[in-house]
Amino acid sequence: MTTKPDEPQQPPRRRAPAGAAVLREDVTEAIRAAVFEELAAVGYARMSIEGIARRAGVGKTAVYRRWRSKLHLVLDIVSALAVQGLPAPDTGSLEGDLRLLYEVTSRALRHPVASQVIPDLQAEAARNPDIAEAMQKALREGQDGVATGIVTAAARRGELREGIDHDLALDLISGPLYWRSVVIRSPKLPKGYLGALARATSEGLKAL
Repeated sequence: MTTKPDEPQQPPRRRAPAGAAVLREDVTEAIRAAVFEELAAVGYARMSIEGIARRAGVGKTAVYRRWRSKLHLVLDIVSALAVQGLPAPDTGSLEGDLRLLYEVTSRALRHPVASQVIPDLQAEAARNPDIAEAMQKALREGQDGVATGIVTAAARRGELREGIDHDLALDLISGPLYWRSVVIRSPKLPKGYLGALARATSEGLKAL
């Protein structure tokens, strides 16, 4: 009696991922938008995955496939702000660059969603070191790149001396508008405020 040699085993066929397993970018963006809206509406403490999913028009599982918790979701979105940053002004003068930066930043900070979300996350950051670190990274890096570009361009044109303290320059450029718009939350900027701030900051930078 003869025996047949063992036939070689075929490797198991890998199944293609089902449609539900593919993370659709449009769904991801809808969830991100829903997070900002939910933060503005109820704040971080009362925000829930259920509320985010409902606002985005998706199931809770769609959110959990992408983020483990609302903390990870908010950290991811806040950290992404650092990557996006602000457009670098290029008007040809230091005062002009500062004026344009202040106009763009002022509109962003006074947006109804941002005006609600940023103070709420700041309050949460005082209790949660992970959010504090993400907020610091987003706010500092987002402004740092633009401020450095403005200072570097001004030094190249001869408006500022080479080698000024960039950290001090960043504080001088970013501090006043952030104080008025976010900390004391002034309902309306005085007429001519942004132009005056640009002139004063320009003179301050030249004194460094």
